[in-house]
Amino acid sequence: MVTSSDRTHARAVVVTGGGTGIGRAAACAFAERGDRVLVVGRSEPTLRETADTHPRILHLVADICEPQGPGTVVDTALERLGGLDVLVNNAATASFADLPGLEHESVQAQVQTNLVAPILLTQKALKALEASGGVVVNVGSAGALGLRSLPGNAVYGATKAALDHLTRTWAVELADRGVRVVGIAPGLIDTGVGVRAGMTREAYDDFLAGMTPRIPSGRVGAPEEIGNWVVRLSEPEASYVNGTVVTIDGGLSVT
Repeated sequence: MVTSSDRTHARAVVVTGGGTGIGRAAACAFAERGDRVLVVGRSEPTLRETADTHPRILHLVADICEPQGPGTVVDTALERLGGLDVLVNNAATASFADLPGLEHESVQAQVQTNLVAPILLTQKALKALEASGGVVVNVGSAGALGLRSLPGNAVYGATKAALDHLTRTWAVELADRGVRVVGIAPGLIDTGVGVRAGMTREAYDDFLAGMTPRIPSGRVGAPEEIGNWVVRLSEPEASYVNGTVVTIDGGLSVT
């Protein structure tokens, strides 16, 4: 079996939504293992902060929801990294509203960012991933595993459930092309996503504190714990893992 220690070259990795949270943690974990990473997003300041954490991390300001976005990302990876071995579809957006309160712009933004963009980016990256025998890692959500409802967050959950379905389907479709597809389903992770979705920091902290007693592990997760699993599932040792969505949520989804 080929292992990580057998690798003779640094892998080329693209992480979307790499400016904050899980994306930043994954980028840093890849870089620490000797890989070269391109973090992609719409915010120059946060992307630069991620890139400043390690010399192997480069950044690209690009909107993957724009028609030319996926092509720009793949072309930049090939030019600056020399190829593409791992694609991490992590970028996502969320907003909170029940059905009567949904607004067209919010629904469209979530579907475009969380679902349409990963589809089109992975499609654009396929030739490069075939050439490298690469891996796609889709970052979903443990709240969207089909076991729970998500009142007030239904659109986000629906896009993440759809992303899990893509993981399973692509694993079968792309197996004979030598491309492996896996998913991560993070639970409650302190990424600050609630604040970015419009909550006050106080309300977000209260939410995390209120949820903590329901988690069997007794705590909220850290982005680094998810980032490390993103790397592990992309490594040669995990080459028999395909089409699987790995839940990392401290046991919350089984309560």
